[in-house]
Amino acid sequence: MSDSQLWGDVDAYFTDHLAVEDDALAAARRESDAAGLPPISVTAPQGKLLRLLAEIQGARSILEIGTLGGYSTIWLARALPADGRLVSLEYDARHAEVAVRNLARAGLDRIAQVRVGPALESLPRLADENPAPFDLVFIDADKANNAHYVEWALRLTSTGSLIVVDNVVRGGAVLDADSAAPDVRGTRAAVELIGQHPRLTATAVQTVGSKGYDGFVLARVRA
Repeated sequence: MSDSQLWGDVDAYFTDHLAVEDDALAAARRESDAAGLPPISVTAPQGKLLRLLAEIQGARSILEIGTLGGYSTIWLARALPADGRLVSLEYDARHAEVAVRNLARAGLDRIAQVRVGPALESLPRLADENPAPFDLVFIDADKANNAHYVEWALRLTSTGSLIVVDNVVRGGAVLDADSAAPDVRGTRAAVELIGQHPRLTATAVQTVGSKGYDGFVLARVRA
C-alpha cells in the first residue's frame, strides 16, 4: 500500500467515526465537483477541526478568505450562534454561486455571506464598515498573498482572536528558500511575518491525508 493510499484510508476511518458528513456537507462536495471546481477544499476531519476551533474560541464572528464551494464555510458557520456572522471572500464569481447555493441548502444563508472579488479589494471595503473584531480568521486563498492576508487579519481582529493559515507545508516545498513559485514565496513570507510579529504567537502542524502532505499555521493575537 502506498503512503497516499494509507493516508486516504486513515482519513476515511476518522471521517466515518469522528467527522461524519451530513446530507448538506455531502451535497456541497458533489455540487462543487459537478460544477468543475478544483478539488482543493478541506477534508472532513479538517473541517471538523475548524468547527472545533471556532467552538472552543466561542466565536460569534468569523472571516474566511477563500470560499471555493463553501464546504469549509459550512463547517465554520455551524459553530456560530443563531445571531453569529460569517463573511467569506471569494475571487471567482462562479465558485461563489456554487457556495451560495450550498450554504442555502445547509440553512446557513442568514449567517454566512459570500462577497465576490479579489480579497485584497474586498478587505479594505470590509474594514471601512468598521465591523466588530472577528474571533477567528481562516485564510485559504491564493498563497502568493498570504502575508497580506495575515496583515489584514490583524487589522480585523483583536486580542484573543485566532488566525488559521492553511496549506503552509506544500509537500515540503516551504523549505525551499530559493523557490520562484509564488505560492511558496507567499507562504514563507506569511510564516516569517507571523514568527516575527509582536502581536502573534503561533505554531505549525504538519498533516497527511487524502489531500497529501501539507499543514497549517495556528496563530493567536495577543495584546
